[in-house]
Amino acid sequence: MLFQFGAHSALLLPFVVPGLVLAVHLLVRAARFGHLPDGLLALLLLLNVLPVTQWMLGYAGWYDSHDGYSTTMFYVPWQPWLLWGPAFYLYFRSLTNQAFELGRHWRHLLPGLLYAGLFAVAALYDLGWSRGLHGRALPFHFGTKGEAANWLDAINGLVGWLGYALMLGYGLATLRLFRRYRRYLDDNFSDTARLRFRGLRDLLVAALLGLVLWVGFEVLNEAIGPLGYGDYWYAYFANGALIYYLGLVGLQANFAAVVPLRFEPEAPGMTSGVPYVAGSVMPMPMEGGTAAASLPTTSYRQPAANADKETEGQFIDGSELLVAQTSVIPQPVAALTAGLAPELHPWREKLQQLMAAEQPWLEPELTLAELAHRLHTNTSLLSHVINTGCGQNFNDFVNSYRVAEAERKLQDPRLAHYSLVGIALESGFNSKSTFNRVFKKLTGGMPSEVIRPKS
Repeated sequence: MLFQFGAHSALLLPFVVPGLVLAVHLLVRAARFGHLPDGLLALLLLLNVLPVTQWMLGYAGWYDSHDGYSTTMFYVPWQPWLLWGPAFYLYFRSLTNQAFELGRHWRHLLPGLLYAGLFAVAALYDLGWSRGLHGRALPFHFGTKGEAANWLDAINGLVGWLGYALMLGYGLATLRLFRRYRRYLDDNFSDTARLRFRGLRDLLVAALLGLVLWVGFEVLNEAIGPLGYGDYWYAYFANGALIYYLGLVGLQANFAAVVPLRFEPEAPGMTSGVPYVAGSVMPMPMEGGTAAASLPTTSYRQPAANADKETEGQFIDGSELLVAQTSVIPQPVAALTAGLAPELHPWREKLQQLMAAEQPWLEPELTLAELAHRLHTNTSLLSHVINTGCGQNFNDFVNSYRVAEAERKLQDPRLAHYSLVGIALESGFNSKSTFNRVFKKLTGGMPSEVIRPKS
């Protein structure tokens, strides 16, 4: 097989081969397990591999061989910029909603698919009809390029600029979705670190910066050009580095979503597909799980800091409360009532009692859906209660309990020998980095700044 090794072709080869291998692997896995993100990630990898492959094969001598190798170069859509922006948008949608299907969304790929189809039509006309059936010689590039391929070359410039526009438009639209997705995570999950896909967001920013690089080369080509074949090589080398970046963060993202994600950008602010409507409140469950029309009127008093064992953890009327003496109720939860519909006050009280009695916040993977299930209600109502009645999103609501518990443990002389990681894990966090970030956000300081008693 023709391949002339040189500095330019050899330096691009390590980008092309791993990219192709990983793309094929992902395609096989997508076909085997029906995992749409794997298929779309494979498509994105191929879209980045194609232009780098063109330049690599060009420097390897394919354009200059004046035979079948040269002919092959003219009938492959090497510059698939019309597909990159829509493919990344759909990839993000598939990652953040496990129920997402291409369905009608495939139309986003239509411009790029039509452009690729033109190359197939050109090959059929030039190689099949003109040369194959009628025996005509190909008229261009030393008899290796037909009329239809030459016409495609004439429109490639316009198609390239359209592709840049689509990349910019879809890229900015996806960045906006990232912001809305972050709000969705905060409203539904107590541990969001692995689900934020920061690497993909950074990758998209890098791709948009790469777009600026490509546009810069095009502007220079028009202003002071034409630029030489070697001048563009650096842009393709940078594009090759993007293959590794995409493969790394893409694989991490594909394996990160181990919990059900149902992000729907068409329904902002909804947590369960049906928004909360005032007056549409489910009846409160009685003890034992049956519904009751009457609502509980018992109020809960947080134990005072100096309360003794005989009074700690009791109702105002002296009846026993099924809450451990060490349970923590953050002040924001007990302080806000303004703005909450009267019929939701009992739900807020029941939520507080559940958080104190069962301490679900000690479970690092606690979700809004799980908490709603324990309260025998739906996620829309519970989200409304937390947002309006507690003044927080779900993530901050749960983490405020964890931070309060961590502060208590940090000041407990019996736990002075615990490391910060141990305190974090015992308080419901699953990593030190998340613990530090949340602690800083909710208290303004770092856990290491808390003065701990000596053991």
